[in-house]
Amino acid sequence: MAALHIRTHTLLAASGVVVAVALSGCASADAGEAPVESRSFPLTGKTLTIDTDNSDIKLVPADVKDVQVSRQVDGSRGSRPKASWDMKDGTLTLRVKCDGIAGDCASRHSVKVPRGVAVTVEDGNGRLTATGFDTALKIRSDNGEVTVRDSSGPLDLNSNNGEIVTERVTARTVTARSGNGMVRLGLTDAPDRVETVTDNGEVVIELPRAGAPYAVTATSGNGDANVDVPTAGGSPHVVKARSDNGEVTVRSVN
Repeated sequence: MAALHIRTHTLLAASGVVVAVALSGCASADAGEAPVESRSFPLTGKTLTIDTDNSDIKLVPADVKDVQVSRQVDGSRGSRPKASWDMKDGTLTLRVKCDGIAGDCASRHSVKVPRGVAVTVEDGNGRLTATGFDTALKIRSDNGEVTVRDSSGPLDLNSNNGEIVTERVTARTVTARSGNGMVRLGLTDAPDRVETVTDNGEVVIELPRAGAPYAVTATSGNGDANVDVPTAGGSPHVVKARSDNGEVTVRSVN
């Protein structure tokens, strides 16, 4: 996975979620060269909240009993990164603090989530990627791209500043909001409801022709709105797309 470099000085908080790798860092720090640490956290119930800041996050379900986390943390320019991880009341908190006046840090976290668990992620800064979920996903990023692939559970995605992308998704309901960034949704099954909003950025929604017709509302405050799917006002497949500043496109993919 390509590293996401987030420039920070003096203080860098990095944490991550998921079975894969979450990476944040800057300058010459390289988490890929750091030793791997691993730990398991018991989870009671069917919901998990992940609280992380300043990291690239990937989420994946797995055939595990506990939440399994691995991490790699690296520092450069005299920095002394301090990493912590903790589970309390169903919330997994991941932190990395970078000490040193001009220190740079990089971190990667990998989290395996037991199957059947709904996940909420709250991230301050970094890319978030989730793959393969059939349960509900609620993802919030203050600053970073949000990507969901090969998932069928309900999606609620939000980035204050960053692109939102779905690929090969069969979710029945999708909500995507970006304060500043493109929203690009690829769905392979006809959804019951899709709602997308971006204050500043393009919106592209790709739908299967097999699910047509769709009840589509596509608007742009500053840009073209293009609808290239069969439409019917009374269709049970409702699609709403809006950009305050950017082109809006709703089109068929097959």
